[in-house]
Amino acid sequence: MTAREYILFVYDSLMTGEDQHDRLAAARPLGEATTAPAYELVDLGATGGLLAGGTAAVSGELYALEAAALAGIDVYKGHPILHQRTAIRLADGREVQAYLLAPDQTAGRRRIRSGDWRQRPGAPGGRKPQEPGALARWAKRRFDTPR
Repeated sequence: MTAREYILFVYDSLMTGEDQHDRLAAARPLGEATTAPAYELVDLGATGGLLAGGTAAVSGELYALEAAALAGIDVYKGHPILHQRTAIRLADGREVQAYLLAPDQTAGRRRIRSGDWRQRPGAPGGRKPQEPGALARWAKRRFDTPR
């Protein structure tokens, strides 16, 4: 890792094989990782949300990004307005960057108890997908619309 690289934990549609993975084209994959059992993973429809203060160990992937590539992901995730990029703790004790939501942003949304985005209802091979919620629809319009 160089001085200008950041390590990012992704847990939802940015993971390998998911819809938004191409946004990490400039990143260097570092492999799979799991958070400490102190978070919640929430299904927002098109994407997921990570919350601090839960009891789940969330599964995801790590990527090394240069500052410019991380800035692009910040824009996609709506940092600092929608998501807050902050340090989180992994199960192995390392501290990395991830995007968190506040609990009030996920009120009424389904918690993914397994902590694994790919095990949610609607995942390939899973149950029938649900319609995206209001937050996911707003975020998609907000950040996918050309300016």
